[in-house]
Amino acid sequence: MDNSASQPWVKNYQPGVPAEIELPTESLSAMFERSVAQAGDSPATEFFGRRTGYRELGEQVDRAAEGLRRLGVKAGDRVALILPNCPQHVVAFYAVLRLGAVVVEHNPLYTSRELRHQFEDHQTRVVIAWDKAAAAVREFPKDVQLDHVVSVNLLDAFPTLKRLALNLPVKKLRETKGSLTAPAPGTMSWNDLLKSERLDPAHPRPDVMDLAVIQYTSGTTGAPKGAMLTHYNLYANALQGEAWMAGAKEREEILYAILPMFHAFGMTLYLTFGVKKQGLLVLFPKFDPDLILAAMKKSPATVYCAVPPIYERTAMAAKEKGVSLRSAKYCISGAMNLPDHVVQLWESVSGGLLVEGYGMTESSPVALGNPFHPTRRAGTIGVPFPSTLMKVVDLDDPEHEVEQGEPGELLLKGPQVFQGYWNNPEETAKALTKDGWLRTGDVVTVDADGFTKIVDRAKELIITGGFNVAPTEVESVLRLHPAVKDVAVFGKPLERGGEMVVAAVELESGAELDEEALREHCRGQLAGYKVPKRIVAIDDLPRSMLGKILRKQVREQVAPGL
Repeated sequence: MDNSASQPWVKNYQPGVPAEIELPTESLSAMFERSVAQAGDSPATEFFGRRTGYRELGEQVDRAAEGLRRLGVKAGDRVALILPNCPQHVVAFYAVLRLGAVVVEHNPLYTSRELRHQFEDHQTRVVIAWDKAAAAVREFPKDVQLDHVVSVNLLDAFPTLKRLALNLPVKKLRETKGSLTAPAPGTMSWNDLLKSERLDPAHPRPDVMDLAVIQYTSGTTGAPKGAMLTHYNLYANALQGEAWMAGAKEREEILYAILPMFHAFGMTLYLTFGVKKQGLLVLFPKFDPDLILAAMKKSPATVYCAVPPIYERTAMAAKEKGVSLRSAKYCISGAMNLPDHVVQLWESVSGGLLVEGYGMTESSPVALGNPFHPTRRAGTIGVPFPSTLMKVVDLDDPEHEVEQGEPGELLLKGPQVFQGYWNNPEETAKALTKDGWLRTGDVVTVDADGFTKIVDRAKELIITGGFNVAPTEVESVLRLHPAVKDVAVFGKPLERGGEMVVAAVELESGAELDEEALREHCRGQLAGYKVPKRIVAIDDLPRSMLGKILRKQVREQVAPGL
């Protein structure tokens, strides 16, 4: 089975998109060095109005790599990044890769408890963290051993206040600056790391098949696991994205980095595809419509990829303030279903089609997409990317493919499919078949032309704001509260896309439901998006004969009343 013109979906590709890409033969480090050499002083990043060229970015990567080498980082070592979108994130990412080391991305909004679980798994000894996140790392118990914590102050990447005020409302500037920094005692500063000499050009470089990134995900089941992505996986997905955006030109595209780069979608879109195209990455540490529209006046976006709520809020703010979005030609929505009204609203104010795609961390992440062409089909996640195969199998017998049009589990194969979960062969065996197919856990139907529609999820992950929430993680926290006897957490679909995290709790005898107290209990141990928006009391949680709580039945019982 080859992905060629014989596959039914290829005829619906945008003209110029090949059925197959040329597979990578070099590492992401080599790709980065080529972009630096070719782009020179062309702008690479823009952060609150301050631009950094590719040549300067390359020099910073060399200095940061040498600084990390002097801290003892060598090929194969893991280095944790706990950073929002900022220029330092781009530099740190490529500095770690240049040494042949492995980037481990983390959400900077995670609590110390959430981070500790991942650190115990990957056992990283060197951390590069935003000032505020560095404090959470410092709260680890002594059994989590760290050799060095490099603390990043985002203000160091800001332009001067006078220059910045020319581009942004002063009030908004002060609010933003105040939220970006905090003391980080007991750490080494990022600026000190950059005072190193440049890395010796003869220092060994990584190979295309070397491990590049460990990206934590809830995967297809259960607690977060570290998906292992090689240079080959990530580079291939960047090349697939480049093929899909057939009209995008080198050094002409302006990408708005709104999605977090610690997330698989943001990492590939900006750190690999964006750098491969030698584009300008306009970096935003958080989504703020005012900051977006202010930046549009100076550096209008041509690539604007996001999740549906961001598209909707951006379009509404642009219409209200009379700011043009006509520059936005390449717009892909992912992570949750894309409602028709968001498509219509966005396309009424932008200069291109808004198309839906599909992927998961385990596929680096993009695997399917709607073409940037009239052949796109609303309500579907599109067709397989170049060099990507799919099949739909019976839920009870994965060896058996279902008839065309019948629902079944989506399986994927391609150069972007991951190598397995870090230090977790059992979960790897569940996710990857013996012949290399990735089991997505999503139930789909596929029409005669290959357009795919998600109809259900075999997995019970909750998708909120584009992020995955594992119900088991939230449940384990709620069970620690003295008023909670047991609990079931599920997602309730929202009309505007995504889901709301809901907890149904069985209370201890004599206890009364206090939603806010339970939420406050969760906030101390979970990132904000994981905290249930609604908590309801239920007398007796439905269970299987073995005593397992049946989340689906809980959802069917509770959700209609919310």
